[in-house]
Amino acid sequence: MTDYQQYIEIRADKRFGQPCIKGTRISVADILAMLASGMDTAEILEDFPELTGVQIKAALLFAARRENALRIAS
Repeated sequence: MTDYQQYIEIRADKRFGQPCIKGTRISVADILAMLASGMDTAEILEDFPELTGVQIKAALLFAARRENALRIAS
């Protein structure tokens, strides 16, 4: 997957501008927190049936690319 942009949106009027899954109020940070707490994709999909596995992967890719883009000011 290279085009996470079709699944992620950033809108000032939704979740204070946090990146979210399009059409939901579920943020990328929410998905990362669920995964970090030990939930697997199947459990997330069970709790949030409006999501798809592709959207969860898009959130991970978005976060990875954002992390990779960070630079420490020297």
